[in-house]
Amino acid sequence: MDGINLNALSENATRLGMRIQETIAEHTRDLSLTRGGSSLFDMADDKAKNITKQLESSSDREKLDAMKRLIALISKNRPVSSYFPAVVKNVASPNLELRKLVYIYLLRCAPSEPDLALLSINTFQRDLADPSPLIRAMALRVLSGIRVPTVATIVLMAVRKSAADPSPYVRKAAALAVIKVHKVDQAHHPTLLDIMTTLLRDRSPLSLGTAVLALDTIAPSRLDLLHVHFRRLCRALPDIDAWGQVDVLRVLVRYVRTMLPKPVPASERQGEEVDKDLKLLLACAEPLFMNKNPAVVLAVARAFYYLAPSSMLSKISAPLLRLLSVSREVERVALAYLLVVARSHPVLFITSHNRFLVRVDDAEQVKRRKISVLLALCTADNHQTLLREFMDYAQDTDDSVVGDAIHAIGRIASLVPSSTPQCLTALMGMINSKQDTIVSNAVLVLKSLVQNQLLTPSSTSTTTLPTPFSSQQALLASSIPSLTPSISTSLSAAPLSFTSTESTSVAQAPLSIIAQLAQRIDDIRHPHARACVLWLVGQYGSVTGTKTAVEGVADWAPDVLRKAARSFNTEASLVKLQTLTLAAKLILLAPTHRTLVLLAQYVFTLARYDEDWDVRDRARMLRTLLVGAVTGIMSSNDEDGVGENWNKEEQAGRPGVVLRREQVTRVLFEGKTGTIEEELVADARPLGTLSLVMESESLHLHDDDDDETVIDLPEWLEQGIDPALRDSDDDAPQVASSVQAISSQATSSQRVPTPAGSTPVVLTPIGGSTPKDTKDWRDLNKFYASESESEDESEEEERNGIGEHSSEDEETSEDEEDEGVAEHDPSSSHERAS
Repeated sequence: MDGINLNALSENATRLGMRIQETIAEHTRDLSLTRGGSSLFDMADDKAKNITKQLESSSDREKLDAMKRLIALISKNRPVSSYFPAVVKNVASPNLELRKLVYIYLLRCAPSEPDLALLSINTFQRDLADPSPLIRAMALRVLSGIRVPTVATIVLMAVRKSAADPSPYVRKAAALAVIKVHKVDQAHHPTLLDIMTTLLRDRSPLSLGTAVLALDTIAPSRLDLLHVHFRRLCRALPDIDAWGQVDVLRVLVRYVRTMLPKPVPASERQGEEVDKDLKLLLACAEPLFMNKNPAVVLAVARAFYYLAPSSMLSKISAPLLRLLSVSREVERVALAYLLVVARSHPVLFITSHNRFLVRVDDAEQVKRRKISVLLALCTADNHQTLLREFMDYAQDTDDSVVGDAIHAIGRIASLVPSSTPQCLTALMGMINSKQDTIVSNAVLVLKSLVQNQLLTPSSTSTTTLPTPFSSQQALLASSIPSLTPSISTSLSAAPLSFTSTESTSVAQAPLSIIAQLAQRIDDIRHPHARACVLWLVGQYGSVTGTKTAVEGVADWAPDVLRKAARSFNTEASLVKLQTLTLAAKLILLAPTHRTLVLLAQYVFTLARYDEDWDVRDRARMLRTLLVGAVTGIMSSNDEDGVGENWNKEEQAGRPGVVLRREQVTRVLFEGKTGTIEEELVADARPLGTLSLVMESESLHLHDDDDDETVIDLPEWLEQGIDPALRDSDDDAPQVASSVQAISSQATSSQRVPTPAGSTPVVLTPIGGSTPKDTKDWRDLNKFYASESESEDESEEEERNGIGEHSSEDEETSEDEEDEGVAEHDPSSSHERAS
């Protein structure tokens, strides 16, 4: 007996241990499925072979694990089309999470397996009638995502059915499906427009934004479909979801610019003239400035920038400045908007220029944008502060930021002429820097300033220095006064006229800067900067009235040509071109100097066999241009035959027009205009485009070339369309109903207004509790007096015990009630009369 009990106990213990092991294994498997998905991406090939077996298992846990592994394989770009038949079997699974993964798999693999995708269409069509709106929306999303042209008609029928679905979530999915169907087969465009007409009449804010987006995608030019919906869209803006607000605002901006008249600015005689529909849009969009989504704030700012009159533009400054402190990513996008607004309306941000100071931890693009914004806000009052800031930014570790800061210093000198001495002092100090980036950018800016100042008309007024500075500081403090050195005057040795000796020294300030640049030509390694120095030396290397080594040429000019000729073979093509131009100009200024002519001939010979065809073409053009000038001048005193040999090959067998020296002078020296520093970001890029943020002209919002016109903001109309086209049933005045009692004859004529669109409330009496002897009271005192008299009469009746007249009173009240009903309902009185 004891042995039997022991056997039973051991058997039960064995069963309990197995049950515990199974339970632990089940819980352990759950933990393995719910932990991080990194193991799914590192699975071995043998586990991938078991996916089909897991998909055909009866356990949802196995199927879910298999689908997760398939999604991981899809993300690794592995072929998973072989599992398609097994996956399709789980389309109708009651497990919602499993069905989602199946839908994702079908969306990714249906284009590659269109025949197999057709097997699941019946299931999706059945799901369109599922009681759950989530299932219906998912089925439509997957059905429209199977981009097979052969089933476009079936998908279109599903979209039409879902567009009238009672759930706004399903109608939103229908609007998104319209876009997919249009991309697959544009032959259904008229039918899709009919569906869009239905969706635009939707009252739910959940689907309204998506409907507007779908219309803008399939028919961007059909803004006329929004006529009757414009005011309703404006009023519904605060209730639409955040990303829907962005789409609706973008479309409404185009609608207003296309259909509404342009606001007339205020004048001395009359105020601003703004269309009432535009006022409605701005009033409904203004609260969105406080939205927590930065995209919505930028969309509203764009709408105000392009639509609002000048008196309302100040409302966009505070919201845009608030975005600078949201995050680094948002700050970069907000700065792109701020730069455009600051260039057109700098007065909005002048008092807040401290918000745009560069921080050390700012990204490169953010630093460059801030420098551009600060430059747009530069005025005579804050240029000193900005100049010091730009000088500090010139020491940045990023070369692009250094270049922008140095160019900004040059722009300050152009915007505020009184700051030119300080800007030149800073730029000349940068030339002595050991960093090539600083030196090269300083040379470029100095070249622009010197050229612009030397090309301005000369002034005959006396120029005086404010204080007795040193010679170098005095030249810089003169702000580079106006001087136009005429080459023809220099060649004729006509002295420059000034009103004083101080003016003479002041006039040489640009030449002094050029001389310093020429002396440091070996330290300037940047090709563009070296080309600028060579151009300055050739353009302004002539001197008159001063004894120099080469008559008519500054002492530093031939030495610059010698250094450039020595390193000609190793220079960049841009430097070679300017070296050729410098040699031609110096020959023209001193054609009788034998050494200079030989040096120029050496440079032209090197250029003739250069690898760059631009250099060879420039050398051939200049040699041909100088044929008549050099040989004609040197024919009288040419001992070694340099003039006869000059460009002999060009003269032999190539007859043509030979220009005189004066004509060549006009070609090489005159006709040059000053350069204006270009803005760092083009103003032509509109707000709301990706090219504005990425600073690229090749980026567009849409992939198709036909949609590029959508990006361009339409021009305003002088006279908009008829406002009556925007009238709808919502705007029509409704007859207000009154809260009335049936027995009240007097109050039937007195209406109590009710809100538009609300259901009138009618109070219906129950029983015979209708007041007797109802009169049309017009005096409040008589009303209260009558009420007191009725109370006295009732008390007296109670005291006398008049109870026998109660039935008569009831009959009288019923008769009065019938009379009151007859007054309110003429049909009832007519029936009684008949």
